[in-house]
Amino acid sequence: MAVSVRMDPLLEKELALAAKRQGITKSQFIIEAVERALGRKDPAALYHKLMEESARYRVGEEVPDDALSPIKAALRQRLRAQQQDDYAAYLAKREAKAAGDAA
Repeated sequence: MAVSVRMDPLLEKELALAAKRQGITKSQFIIEAVERALGRKDPAALYHKLMEESARYRVGEEVPDDALSPIKAALRQRLRAQQQDDYAAYLAKREAKAAGDAA
């Protein structure tokens, strides 16, 4: 259903700029504003829902490599190898510094 709204030209310009910043049309911007005003789109409820969903994620719960896509599994293996190389280099540097300090 179409609805016409008369507004001050400066307010309309502000509306156009705000919609452009969000990458949506003026109509979409107005619809979202009306939904929020009517309580249909509650940002706080969306935030709480997101927080509940993210709370289910546990850092220690690792997905096995065979459950990942081949690309993600390969990336994980490369990252692990790089991490091991970096740690070995760190240990070597630390031992060299300790040997230099002892001399």
